[in-house]
Amino acid sequence: MDFLPPELLAYAEAHTSAESDLLRQLNRNTHARVMRPRMLSGHLQGRILSMISRMLRPRRILEIGTYTGYSALCLAEGLTDDGRLITLDNNEELETFARSYWEQSPLGPKIDLRLGQAAEIIPTLDETFDLVFIDADKVSYGLYYDLVFDKVRPGGIILADNVLWSGKVVQTTDRKPDKDTQVVLDFNRKVHEDARTEHVLLPVRDGLMMIYKC
Repeated sequence: MDFLPPELLAYAEAHTSAESDLLRQLNRNTHARVMRPRMLSGHLQGRILSMISRMLRPRRILEIGTYTGYSALCLAEGLTDDGRLITLDNNEELETFARSYWEQSPLGPKIDLRLGQAAEIIPTLDETFDLVFIDADKVSYGLYYDLVFDKVRPGGIILADNVLWSGKVVQTTDRKPDKDTQVVLDFNRKVHEDARTEHVLLPVRDGLMMIYKC
């Protein structure tokens, strides 16, 4: 998932603002106690999410895919005083784990976890979002994008994670891509061809697509 040589990645992290003690603990315990810890945003990407949020100063954030709650805490750092982050996930088993860290943060009361299927919940949200972070099942990325687009204000940002898919998006010249790789390719093409946006694919970690709604 990391495309820089380990020593360059370590250098980048060493010259990036540090995680808070709480985020560091959450990072460590996710790797120690939870399956598939590579799903965690982690130090470098977490600081990027925080920086984008701080620059945007969103009042409403939507996160699709909560996992252990690390990225929610990072994104919440930029919320306005009356801001709120709604995060959607269908994994009830990680709810207690995530909440245990949110409860230790002054940002915790701003985080609103909704359990269930994102495709069913999103149409019920009567909100205008300044920032959306899509980091859930890849097969539904295109659907989530379509469902949230009209709920994002002009000038708002949509972020989508894992759009390089461990480099598989460029390993398709000599064989047909597998199903998961194909849906990522389709999503990237969908965004690239959407004239309603400006966008940039950042080669950070497993690829982060930043989409500006014109």
